[in-house]
Amino acid sequence: MEVDGTGTPCEQDGNPSDSQVQGYSEPNLPEDIWYHMHSLMPMQDAAQFACVARAFVCSWRCRPCLDLSEQTFGNGYRKYGSARDFNRKVDHILKNHSGIGVKAFKFNVPPVYDEDSVHLDRLDSWLQIAVKPGIKELRLILTADKKYNFPCSLLSGETGATLQYLSLAFCHFHPTVKLGCFRSLTKLQLSMVHITASELGWLLSNSLALELLKLRNCNSINCLKIPCLQRLSYLEVICCTGLKEIESKAPNISSVWVAGDPHVQLSLENTCHIKTLNMDCSNFAFYARTNLPSIMPNLEALSVRSYTETFILEIFREFKERVSVFEDHSDMRIMPGHHHSKLKHVKIIKFSAAKSLAELTCHILESATSLECLTLDTTHGMPRCSVNRTGKCSFMLKEAVVEAQKGVLVAQAFIKPKVPPTVEFNVLEPCTWCHDVGSYF
Repeated sequence: MEVDGTGTPCEQDGNPSDSQVQGYSEPNLPEDIWYHMHSLMPMQDAAQFACVARAFVCSWRCRPCLDLSEQTFGNGYRKYGSARDFNRKVDHILKNHSGIGVKAFKFNVPPVYDEDSVHLDRLDSWLQIAVKPGIKELRLILTADKKYNFPCSLLSGETGATLQYLSLAFCHFHPTVKLGCFRSLTKLQLSMVHITASELGWLLSNSLALELLKLRNCNSINCLKIPCLQRLSYLEVICCTGLKEIESKAPNISSVWVAGDPHVQLSLENTCHIKTLNMDCSNFAFYARTNLPSIMPNLEALSVRSYTETFILEIFREFKERVSVFEDHSDMRIMPGHHHSKLKHVKIIKFSAAKSLAELTCHILESATSLECLTLDTTHGMPRCSVNRTGKCSFMLKEAVVEAQKGVLVAQAFIKPKVPPTVEFNVLEPCTWCHDVGSYF
């Protein structure tokens, strides 16, 4: 079933024709019940019912959730051939809506139109219909060219004050002091958004109810300074290439995910509250072994995603070589005096034969007195053939398979003997069905 942009009475004048309702008798129910029933329907079904049932016409005009995404249009959008036809469909839907009572507006441009940004010509007018005081959720995913400059004035006054969830992708976003306070905003997600550090800083300082902050590929930010946001519990910063420093004064952050440049300076307030840490950068193995026990004593879950250059030791800064357990036969280095009394689950993805990684793992086993499960994944951490829709494991280069097998040997020879009987120990290796492991040795 598709939302059709042409020829449907609900989109033309909002009144179903006699032929559509002939022989149909609607139950005599209070208007608010009809509204509630209609609001619970998927958008495709809601539009269809508004065309054939008088009771749903008014509720369609005041539908609280407008979801204009690839899922809404189904696969039908591909047959229209041009972005102008896509615009026509969206026009029919939004112009037929009163703009009253919208609580959530989701607009996702299908990727087939990435090379044709003509939809941007009408996006301002579409937003003016949907984004009004009372809106709680706004999500925009635009085309990859990032040409659109979001009209921040739409979020001024009571509109911004009632907004609870803001998610923007592939656009420019430049909030100013004229917008006022985002007193209800609890979730902020920016992906591929052009915003400066000062603009983001102002936005955060006026979002005192914020609980979740996600930044992905926002490369114009050179410094992220988070004020004392008492409710902020989740922080995610992924691949913001211009970022040099993350400084947070939020005292109650419990989950952190940082990926990208390993040289970003990370300063967090009250790190004893952090329970889940996911670091995806090239020198984190050594950092985790030397710093985490003292600065995050209550850490319960640690996920380390490593890369080939991750486990370079003394000569890491020169990026000349990687020291493996098989090459360096000296004793493992030990760090006495640091303990993780609350760390329960550890998973290391792309575990290899790098000696610093083996030292990190041994240190975790010795210092994490509450450890329940240790998983060493020598693959890329992607879905395996048993659960993958394709029926095959994700592709691995020959060199990666060889490195993974070396990691398995290290896990069995150096790590397993040190695992306490109370700890569940898992070693994940390349699937022999999908990777011809034997031919590599």
